[in-house]
Amino acid sequence: MGDNKELIEAEAKLQGQVEIWQYMFGYAESMVLRSAVELRIADTIHSHGHPITLAQIASGVGSSSSSPSPDTITCLSRIMRLLVRKKIFTATLPSDDRETLYGLTHSSTWLLNDAELTLAPMILTLTDPRKLAPWQYLSSCVRDGGGAFKKAHGRDLWEYASIDKAFNKIFNDGMKCTARITMAAILSAYKDGFVGVGTMVDAAGGTGAAMAEIVKAHPGIIGINLDLPHVIATAPVYPGVSHVEGNMFEAIPNADAVFMKVSREADELELVETRAV
Repeated sequence: MGDNKELIEAEAKLQGQVEIWQYMFGYAESMVLRSAVELRIADTIHSHGHPITLAQIASGVGSSSSSPSPDTITCLSRIMRLLVRKKIFTATLPSDDRETLYGLTHSSTWLLNDAELTLAPMILTLTDPRKLAPWQYLSSCVRDGGGAFKKAHGRDLWEYASIDKAFNKIFNDGMKCTARITMAAILSAYKDGFVGVGTMVDAAGGTGAAMAEIVKAHPGIIGINLDLPHVIATAPVYPGVSHVEGNMFEAIPNADAVFMKVSREADELELVETRAV
C-alpha cells in the first residue's frame, strides 16, 4: 500500500515537472506562429487550393535563393511539425508513399494575411519585440509599482507609438484586424442597437475600422472616429466617417451616441455603447 502511494506521488511530481517545462517553452509556440505569418505559409497553401508538399511551401516563403536549401527545408519541417501537432495545419501521407501533404484547418485560415477577417496582424503585434519587452518587468511592477511598458521603453505605450512610426503601424494594424472581427459579430447580433442614431463617435477608435463597419451596415449614421493625432495621421479614408484628432479623456465630439472599447483587465476588452441622454 505504501509503495503504491509513493509511486502515485512520484508520478504526480513528474507530471508537475512536465507542466513546468511546457510553461517555460510556451514562448516557442507564439514565435513559431509568428514565423508562419511572416513566411505566409497559410497563404501559400491557400493559393494552391489544396494540400501541398514541404518543398512547395518552401518555394513560396520568399527565400533569397532560387531553390530551397537543405537548411530551409529542415527548419521549415520543424515549424510545420509543431503547427501540425497543435492542429493549426494538417499533415497527410498519401497512400502511394509520396511526400507528406500539408493543408489548412479552420485555425490556419485565421493566419491568411490577405483575408478580410484575419488575426495575422494581431499575431505580429503581440509578438513584436517591443510588445514582449514589458513582460520582463512584471516582477519589478510587483516590487516597485509602475507600468511594465514604461519600465521597458521609458514611455507609456501611447507616447511611444507617437514617436516610433514602425511600432505605431504594427499596433494600429493589429487593432484594425480585431475591430473587423469584433464588429462582424456585434453587427450580426445587435441589429436594433443602432436604430434612431443619427451621429455616432467611436472614442479611441484607432484608425476607424470599427466605425467604418457600423456606417457600412447602417448608412444613415454619420460616423466620427476620435483618436490621438499620431493614430489619426495613419487612418485611411472611409465613406461616411470623419476622423478627428483628440483625447477622449479631455473631450469627445457631440453626437447621439458614443461607442467605446473599455479595458477592464490586462488584455480584456469589453465593448460598450453609451447612448447620449
